Amino acid sequence: METKVKTLCRIRDLYRSIAEFENCFHSKYQLTLNEGMLMCVLKTEGELTAGVLAEKLGLSFSNTSKVIASVEKKGFLERKLGNTDKRQMHFCLTGEGHEMMDSISCCDIEIPEMLRKIL
Repeated sequence: METKVKTLCRIRDLYRSIAEFENCFHSKYQLTLNEGMLMCVLKTEGELTAGVLAEKLGLSFSNTSKVIASVEKKGFLERKLGNTDKRQMHFCLTGEGHEMMDSISCCDIEIPEMLRKIL
């Protein structure tokens, strides 16, 4: 098989493995992978703006806004006005958000073989 096609097929397999993991993750925690990753960033880095979150997640600003709204609706995230610039919005985990992150254990979710190889 041509190398370029082989690479594309491997990327497809990787994408399917991530989708499989996300389905299991969502079933167990009622969170999408993007929601979990957003909460992970806030758990490890603290209060951040939407722009910084978008950059760290590798998502567009529009998609990040949707993920923020979804996590906020679930009660895991809160908005705060900036200390120096009141026009700027900052986001952080709520107490419930921290509890949820503390309860997440990916060891309880079967990780597809392809992902296990690279983790």
